[in-house]
Amino acid sequence: MAFEFINSGLDGVMLVKPEIFSDKRGVFSEVYKSSGFKSAGIPADFVQDNCSVSKYGVLRGIHYQKTPYAQAKLVRCVYGKIYDVAVDLRPASKTFKKFIRVELSEENGNALFIPKGFGHGFVALSKEAVVVYKTDCEYNPDADCGIFWADKDLDIDWGIDFEPVLSDKDLALPRLEEVLV
Repeated sequence: MAFEFINSGLDGVMLVKPEIFSDKRGVFSEVYKSSGFKSAGIPADFVQDNCSVSKYGVLRGIHYQKTPYAQAKLVRCVYGKIYDVAVDLRPASKTFKKFIRVELSEENGNALFIPKGFGHGFVALSKEAVVVYKTDCEYNPDADCGIFWADKDLDIDWGIDFEPVLSDKDLALPRLEEVLV
């Protein structure tokens, strides 16, 4: 079994395409193999798995954790379809404030690896979307942070033509300029 690792153009962010086998019984693929990821330059040692279920139009994000609890993530949509977004929040980076948006779905089986220092969010594009992701650092509520999803300074194209459904917490997130002060 093999993975194809595609560089996104943002330092460290990789689209991961698994080899998928299909026959009359259904489908099978490996979704993570430590040796394969390490050989592709992704040395993350994952310590926590998370799962979220979202209805159509729900937008979650942009979330991240502050150092020393910053998290690298491996994100996959196992049911339904989402647009997944990673945005570079590292001020010293050449790609600071740049983002990538990819479609993740049960159909394509792809995953997105997001390194530490990036914000993450997604919007559900199907009636229901189940997203699972691994992190290399356990969640710490004191390090929990975020940036408002529609921050004009980031100008993220979420690829949607509707008003997303957001939590009260996500609606109250600060703008990037407020976080950098």
